[in-house]
Amino acid sequence: WGWHQLHSDSAEQLVADAAIPRGALVLDIGAGTGAITEPLLRAGARVIAVEAHRGRAAQLRERFGDDIVVVQADAADLRLPRKPYYVVANPPFGVSTPLLRRLLQPGSRLVGGRLMLQDQVVRRWASGDAPGARRWSREFTLSAGRTIPRHSFRPRPRVDTRVLAIARR
Repeated sequence: WGWHQLHSDSAEQLVADAAIPRGALVLDIGAGTGAITEPLLRAGARVIAVEAHRGRAAQLRERFGDDIVVVQADAADLRLPRKPYYVVANPPFGVSTPLLRRLLQPGSRLVGGRLMLQDQVVRRWASGDAPGARRWSREFTLSAGRTIPRHSFRPRPRVDTRVLAIARR
């Protein structure tokens, strides 16, 4: 599955950096067992946890109960909310481009977010040298955020990880 569990300290920092307003709808894509979901709930977010793996989706339901909505789906095929929403996530690296295209598509209700992605992907998208950049850059600004050390994951990824910050103009 290519899953790299995020250490709780890094999840806390990611959520703090996102500065999500209390009561906001937030997608945690690639939620795993809830490393990001937990601090999002403490921050007062309404969380939709997206997890493709059946076992981890069941763990999320058991751990958080009715406090979250769990959607068992592949991030690349995800139907997005029709209401304004944020994304704070550590999605699988393999779906980065299709996921970003979907999040930034015309008509998206995305307000902003923070995604942990492969460093090379973040640099490409933040530079404006990404698929559809002329179209989505009218509505969104993307910037490269902090580097996430490899030891923040278990198992450690083979590539460097960085945060991609997304903001609606």
